[in-house]
Amino acid sequence: MNTLTFGFGAIEADLWRLLFVMTRIGAALLAAPFFSAGAVPVQLRVAIAGAIGVLVIAWLPVQVPPALLSASGILILLSEVLIGLTLGFVLQLTFAAPILAAEQIGGAMGMSIATASDPVSGAHSPALGQYFTVLLTVVFLGLGGHLTWLKLVIESFTAFPPGAAWLSAEQLQSVALFGSDMFIAAVAIALPVTLVLLLVQMVAGVLSRSAPSLNLFSLGLPAGVLAGIAALIAAAPLLADQFADLSAQGIEQAASLLMR
Repeated sequence: MNTLTFGFGAIEADLWRLLFVMTRIGAALLAAPFFSAGAVPVQLRVAIAGAIGVLVIAWLPVQVPPALLSASGILILLSEVLIGLTLGFVLQLTFAAPILAAEQIGGAMGMSIATASDPVSGAHSPALGQYFTVLLTVVFLGLGGHLTWLKLVIESFTAFPPGAAWLSAEQLQSVALFGSDMFIAAVAIALPVTLVLLLVQMVAGVLSRSAPSLNLFSLGLPAGVLAGIAALIAAAPLLADQFADLSAQGIEQAASLLMR
């Protein structure tokens, strides 16, 4: 039995079940992008976790460990936190790919110095990275990826019954391998624009050799910025398809964690 009581009488057991279920859900929301954004109040995240937790305890027969505050109970809580953080971390990897691509494009365009505070992660990221992040967020939400991901979080209570299942080494390895796939996705996103910028820099280099009186910096930097913006506009339809594929890959990877 849990020695700590809240004095709610008959609903004491249901309250403990709700708090126990909210551990995994809250950890998932804390690790997932846009749910963990600095603009999202902590009270709202707790309210979302509580609302989902009420549905979980109504639909699934989740039982609280008999000694939740003991050493074994704390290990169970840690396993709940690990499962939730892993489900949210998969989405973080998905949203990190466009930022890596923006770093490469911004460096080639000469805009890597233009940085600002990212409202999602709270860290400093290039201005182009924020544009990619907003675009990916719109595509992800438009495809209903957040609803599918929340469904997977609820289904994880069936795939990983609390206190009876841990993430295996193979599943943790698959998350690490998914990170390498995101590096490949970042290269695929940045490749069309960086190729155009490479051609512009080669032309600027040829011109500077043929006409040494020309100032390479005054010619190459504006040409690189204009060429990069034009390439981004031309590649916009391709970006939408790539971001849709990224959203699908993130959901598929989260779903694969529930398959044992």
